[in-house]
Amino acid sequence: MRGRLTRFAAVLAAAVLGGALLAACGGSDSDGGDGQLRVVATTTQIGALARQVAGDRAQVVTLLQAGADAHDYEPSPQDSRRLKDAQLVLKNGIGLDDWLDGLIKNSGTKAKVVVVTEGITPLEGDDHAHDEKDDGHDRSHDEGDPHVWHDPENVKVMVRNIAEAMAAADGANAAEYRARAEAYAAKLDETDREIRALLDPIPAANRKVVTNHESLQYFARRYDLEIVGAIIPGTAKDAQPSAQDLARLTDLIRAEGVKAIFAEAEIDPKVAEQLAKDTGVKVVTGLYADSLGPAGSGADTVDGMLLHNARLIAEALR
Repeated sequence: MRGRLTRFAAVLAAAVLGGALLAACGGSDSDGGDGQLRVVATTTQIGALARQVAGDRAQVVTLLQAGADAHDYEPSPQDSRRLKDAQLVLKNGIGLDDWLDGLIKNSGTKAKVVVVTEGITPLEGDDHAHDEKDDGHDRSHDEGDPHVWHDPENVKVMVRNIAEAMAAADGANAAEYRARAEAYAAKLDETDREIRALLDPIPAANRKVVTNHESLQYFARRYDLEIVGAIIPGTAKDAQPSAQDLARLTDLIRAEGVKAIFAEAEIDPKVAEQLAKDTGVKVVTGLYADSLGPAGSGADTVDGMLLHNARLIAEALR
């Protein structure tokens, strides 16, 4: 345990030193010299929502990039510099990005830190399968399932929290932040209606699915799908299923009449594909769970990601 903490402390120390050296060499890419509010977001989802709310009034830097996963993120020296320069830091909370806390402390930033999921009641998370790993990160989501952005109603709460955080940090533009948040909330309502139009016609018998890992519980609850099992146990994707786990899941798929196995774009689908072959059910790859899609994918906004996933699910379950 002491060795793991020492290695993590070394990463943080390197981040601080690297940030100081980079600052000495020149300006920051979150400099905000034109008077813009300087914002740092941890995840792709929060970064995309922050840009929706900010418009051109803030410069938003996202620490994680498309395809990256907050569960196994490693901080960099550049991240420390970005945090030091920030006026506002937005994090998910619910155990997803707790690695940020140590990085903030060591960066010396004076930024206000806001948990954008405040006010959302998380679903229970299965935390038994992802305890602390060798990098010192605590992967146990004992606060609940952090993947709240898969329900548009939760996203609306996140958007409001982001708008209020920006309004508090930049009062001169508070009305604009709030107006843009309301406009995006309306877009999320429209997205919700589109998803229901896609999924409502699916017969009840076809609504049983298996996922790669436990990341789509909020989506399933919102749209009346039944997730009967997950290949990777727990809400973090770094756990590995045992042979006994897969045998039980194979039996469950057959007994429950599962129609499809859904594999996220961020996870190698090899196990899901083999399980589908063994059970004779469909496997659908390319859903986005822990990250938004890359630019131009159609899933690079939260509303776009939700619709992208819904279309894949609807096509598989018809």
